[in-house]
Amino acid sequence: MAKKNKSNSKKKLKKKTKKKLKKNSKNKSKNTFYVTTPIYYTNAAPHLGGAYTTMLADILARWNRNKGKDVFFLTGTDEHGKKVQEIAEKKGLAPKKFVDEIVKEWKKCFKMLNISHDYFIRTTNPKHEKQVKKMLQKLYDKKLIYKGSYESYYCVGCEQYLTEKDLVDGKCPLHNKKPELKKEEAYMFKLSKFQDQLLKIIKSGEYNIVPEKRRKEIIGFIESGLQDISISRLKENVYWGIPLPFDKDHCTWVWPDAFWNYVSGLKINNKFDKFWPADVQLMAKDILRVHATIWPALLLASDLPLPKNLGIHGFFTVDKRKMSKSLGNVLDPIELTEKYGADAVRYYMARNIPFGDDGDVSEQGLVDRYNNELANKLGNLISRVAGLIEKKGTKKTSNNLIKKLKLKKIEKLMQDYDTDKALSEIFSFIDVCNEYIQDKKPWGAKKDEGKKILFELKESILKIAELLQAFIPESAEKITKQFSAKKIKKGKILFEKMDFESADDKEKTKDIKTKKSFKMQGIVNMADTVSFNDWGKLDLRVAQIKDVEDIEGADKLYKLRVDVGPEIGERTLCAGLKKYYSKKQLKDKKIVMIVNLEPKKLRGVKSQGMLLAASNDSHSKVILLNPGKESEPGMKIS
Repeated sequence: MAKKNKSNSKKKLKKKTKKKLKKNSKNKSKNTFYVTTPIYYTNAAPHLGGAYTTMLADILARWNRNKGKDVFFLTGTDEHGKKVQEIAEKKGLAPKKFVDEIVKEWKKCFKMLNISHDYFIRTTNPKHEKQVKKMLQKLYDKKLIYKGSYESYYCVGCEQYLTEKDLVDGKCPLHNKKPELKKEEAYMFKLSKFQDQLLKIIKSGEYNIVPEKRRKEIIGFIESGLQDISISRLKENVYWGIPLPFDKDHCTWVWPDAFWNYVSGLKINNKFDKFWPADVQLMAKDILRVHATIWPALLLASDLPLPKNLGIHGFFTVDKRKMSKSLGNVLDPIELTEKYGADAVRYYMARNIPFGDDGDVSEQGLVDRYNNELANKLGNLISRVAGLIEKKGTKKTSNNLIKKLKLKKIEKLMQDYDTDKALSEIFSFIDVCNEYIQDKKPWGAKKDEGKKILFELKESILKIAELLQAFIPESAEKITKQFSAKKIKKGKILFEKMDFESADDKEKTKDIKTKKSFKMQGIVNMADTVSFNDWGKLDLRVAQIKDVEDIEGADKLYKLRVDVGPEIGERTLCAGLKKYYSKKQLKDKKIVMIVNLEPKKLRGVKSQGMLLAASNDSHSKVILLNPGKESEPGMKIS
């Protein structure tokens, strides 16, 4: 009799949940788009994997905004857990103080990459903690959480329990460490109760997982059997977490806290009814299992509709090797962006890696794609057409050229998250436009005919900029502004060619980069002992600053145009002087500079020398060396 009642109870739960899902799903408008990234664990600084997921989410968010949809884009940080607690203790810091510093780095990274999220959620936010407690109490009241004990292999690095099948030679395959065999008192969530329901919704596509190979992988995993999971830890062992509302001796353990950000992020902003359920949740393949089992089970248990899609991407290698600190091949997203600019990094990651597959990345590859595609193809098109329009003008006509753009195909590719293929189609059209100039030769055509050709090219370029806005927003905005002007002018080169700094080059400057004074970019530091012969190699000259500009996205750098006399001419310098001098103070100022240094790219600008300045140890005071009123640009200093 008890068994029959249990079966009936299970059927009632499914029926009630199904009815609730149907009702709630109707609330969401078709003209909204809700996209999420995983929240990133705050045990270390930002990494390329997290930056890639967030760039993809940003591309989708911008694309849908451009389509007129009301978008909500959520990202953030996962700040609780044993790993954070232990690292903070080793550093002698309170966990909250430790995660606050890590969060600053993630926010800095996203700002530099031009990420347009609508909200950055932190799991230490009291409003999030309140929502988690409310959900847990509801599940406890429904008898879906019970007190028990859990024994299993646990990997601290993954913060996941593993089965024997998951281990390779007795070790976690991701961290190559033996997991701990643990048994302790814990509250358990009845994940096993939802096994059949999860299989049904994943097989039917109601809970859609892409690419297909990941969906099949999860079906096989669930069919092997789901066990109830631990959702708490004794506070005496792990105090850095959200206390359970029904037992203050236990703290919430990982997943209910981390996953519920997708709900609380909307509720904190009073956006839940408008945007839930999520249209797509992006993540790497290593967290698919928990997102395809625990997460939807928590939603089903809470009578909430499920997200429409899980988009799963692969892992990266660097130059065909696993990324690792010991190999010295870790690509830091902040360093990459400082060196090459946000648009270059965004374009490369979206263009180089097919969605859903593992991919190989390298600095050389980034520079090659930038030079060959952005500079040679798009940059060449922009420069040639703008120059011709400045000379000849345009005349309105029907645009037959734009018909060669495969817009519907591009839109379908973006719906499937195939950013690499979408960019390939856009650049195929850029090739068509470049060929069109060569074939039609507007510079030699009759007056009105040439103007009509240039009108077609202008309108086509504006469409290209519109399509690229999601991928390279800064550059796309500049193109739109340039080609929407009443008088179109050639202007500055949009994509200056980049140079790749090899590993050998990096080794030569490694010692310099570790010095505190290196933060003052563009200003020479003479802290080390220099031989007389080496000093004699430097070509020091008087220069005069003719123009001072801001550099987009750079908090410390100015771009200086300097006159170094008739022999050398004008040079471009990048210098970290914003904190010390205003533009007005620098204009027409005479300085001393080294003119025979190798050029270096800083924030996408090629700096062709280095100026000299005096500073105190803390760099709170910096004074440019003044060669004197009588000096003239180009004079040698010896």
